[in-house]
Amino acid sequence: MSAPGGAPSPAPRSASIGPGGGGGMSMPPQQPMGATTPVGVPTPGPPPPPPSGAMSQQNLNQIVIDYLAKKGYSRTEAMLRMESANQEIDGRPLPPLGEDARPKYRLGFGEEIPTYRIIRHILMYMHLDLLKVWVEDNLDLYKPELRRVLWPLFVYSFLNMVTSYYPQEAKQFFDMNKNLFLPEHTDDVRKLEPISLPEHVQDNSTAKLYRGNKYRLVLSNPAFSNLMQFLEIKQKEGGSVMSAILSSYCTIITKERASDDRFSFAAMLGQAGAGQTFPAEDEGIPGHHPGSAYTGDNPAMAGTLPRLRLGKLPMESTLETDVRGELADEDMKNPPAPGHNSLVQEFDQMIKKEEDDEAPSRADIPYPPSTARDVALEVQKVKENRDRFRIEGRTGGVGPAVSVCMFTFHNTYDGINCLDFSDDNMLVAAGMQESYIRVWSMDGKKIQTTYDNVDDAPPSNSRRLIGHSGPVYAVAFAPSATRSESAVAPTNARWLLSSSADKTIRLWSLDLWQCMVVYKGHDQPVWDLQWGPFGHYFVSGGHDKTARLWVTDHIRQQRIFVGHDQDVDCVCFHSNSAYIFTGSSDHTVRMWAVTTGNAVRMFTGHTGNITALACSRDGKLLASADDQGSILLWDLAPGRLLKRMRGHGKGGIWSLSWSVESTVLVSGGADGTVRVWDVTGPAQDPSQGRAVGEGGAGTKVDAGNPSAASTQPSTSVAPGMGKKKGKDVVVTPDQISAFPTKKSPVYKVKFTNMNLIISGGAYLP
Repeated sequence: MSAPGGAPSPAPRSASIGPGGGGGMSMPPQQPMGATTPVGVPTPGPPPPPPSGAMSQQNLNQIVIDYLAKKGYSRTEAMLRMESANQEIDGRPLPPLGEDARPKYRLGFGEEIPTYRIIRHILMYMHLDLLKVWVEDNLDLYKPELRRVLWPLFVYSFLNMVTSYYPQEAKQFFDMNKNLFLPEHTDDVRKLEPISLPEHVQDNSTAKLYRGNKYRLVLSNPAFSNLMQFLEIKQKEGGSVMSAILSSYCTIITKERASDDRFSFAAMLGQAGAGQTFPAEDEGIPGHHPGSAYTGDNPAMAGTLPRLRLGKLPMESTLETDVRGELADEDMKNPPAPGHNSLVQEFDQMIKKEEDDEAPSRADIPYPPSTARDVALEVQKVKENRDRFRIEGRTGGVGPAVSVCMFTFHNTYDGINCLDFSDDNMLVAAGMQESYIRVWSMDGKKIQTTYDNVDDAPPSNSRRLIGHSGPVYAVAFAPSATRSESAVAPTNARWLLSSSADKTIRLWSLDLWQCMVVYKGHDQPVWDLQWGPFGHYFVSGGHDKTARLWVTDHIRQQRIFVGHDQDVDCVCFHSNSAYIFTGSSDHTVRMWAVTTGNAVRMFTGHTGNITALACSRDGKLLASADDQGSILLWDLAPGRLLKRMRGHGKGGIWSLSWSVESTVLVSGGADGTVRVWDVTGPAQDPSQGRAVGEGGAGTKVDAGNPSAASTQPSTSVAPGMGKKKGKDVVVTPDQISAFPTKKSPVYKVKFTNMNLIISGGAYLP
């Protein structure tokens, strides 16, 4: 935009472009929107007044034809010549059927344009092409932002042509430009394509959303000023038309580069180099995707459904190089068996698979520089991924065969509140009602100390961690991997987090067996916590209705997520660390962006308190469970409920875990069963489920310390056939198998990186 006199004026912080320009975009003073020059028609110098007070239609047609020929718009020129021949004796075009019902294009908000039939061709073939060429010739710094302006211009131009009774022209315009928008707006393009008549617009849900709402665009101040200057300069070639569309159908929000990392020079140039468009998380049409809604916590983003970046967080380049070198050395020492991938090949496949989806950048989620331990962890992940038990989908309608290793705790007198297993499958920790934590070795052997003479405690298969002054409600081991003699650094579990009714979170060293940090921020009991997938970050939720994001080397929280009406009972991380999920007693699940602290999804559909959450390893699905015995599966990108799975009795499903392939889900809860679910199967009607009795027989291990036992899938019994009578429970066809225990509520279930299932519970006679 230019101020009077040609001096550039600073762009507004927020330019809300509304009908009539009220409170919105400043129009160029040199050519106001109410000017009387026909849009797209060049008129060098003031035209001489015609004798009759108006230029004849024939002369005006000839001027436009000459202009089109000069610019090379041969297709439009030919169409206009054909139409020009179809005129009245006095030069007026013959009105086609329904002429009186057609709204006439107006020049800005001023007088009607009598030559709308001419103008529509210029509008159709010129203004979008003109803007496309200008955007692609622009600086790389602005391209990712300016490309996004094309989509609303395309949609609203097309819908205006249809509602103005120009079906053939609208069809041509749509077909010429749709391929440009298919990668990002595939669903909308497919839904708009069949439209050809005004009544179609009224019946098409997508068209009604666009026509009934303003499209939100977020631009940096320099890009916005650049666009306005272009529209001013090219006003006669279609700039007025584009300005009118932006004014009537769009709301443009401008931001300073310094206030938003997405507009930084490094971010913009990186995306331009990769051929990507700007990641507009807060743009679009309000309420566009049914089944989910933006929570509206941030007024600036109210009503929109932000786009998600669900791909894997890219590996640090130096870390990737070091991991590849270590894997190559491992392949030299231990060549792969015939028919098996080498570790380097497996690593390449994992990296390639992770690059399929749009992902956050390392700049978005900062991590400390990688260490030798990080290299060893990644190497172990590749080994476990190659050698894992592979769980394929259903074959012949039969689900994959899996078994569960159950660890049962005895003589607890209902004192255990929570359990967690370490990733190296060496330790299990329990948070106690009596305010302490107890850690056992899973194999029953004495726990090896990292340092000699750390304390005077004799060697034992368990350790106590004392420090909390209230019941311990959650424990979580930091990410680790199976021990390997060839690893460049130890990969065993070294850190444990715990949260308590004393309102604090504690970080414990498993090398020193001492509390290292006390995190204070919650002002009520802290119900749950979880590490991020790569450590360093963790999230907590509590009775104060908030969730909080923490970094291990900072004493204070980095983010506070506020929005739930009741307690935040459970939390979990997305697999790429960019989002967290919170489940609440208000029966909703919310998804939050770590980088901004804003809510980006809210999932409604549960009829009870949310008791467990788990995000799939591929980052595309979320499983949430409640105390009514239901598990709901959500597709994160569109925010859509995929299906509801039933089988557990009431009382709470306390733990969920995904297989490595993200095709199988395992759950455990208060009804004393571990259940395995088919995720990839179609949604089923709950009425098709079979009714079984609650409870059932199982196996237990009688030992003072937790020990392992393998249970086999049970056969569902009819009501009244088991030892314990209970209310019938509907089991949906998604359930693959059920493993009942004998009076042992299941506190924790976990798929290991080798696709083995371990679970833990306390025997409560």
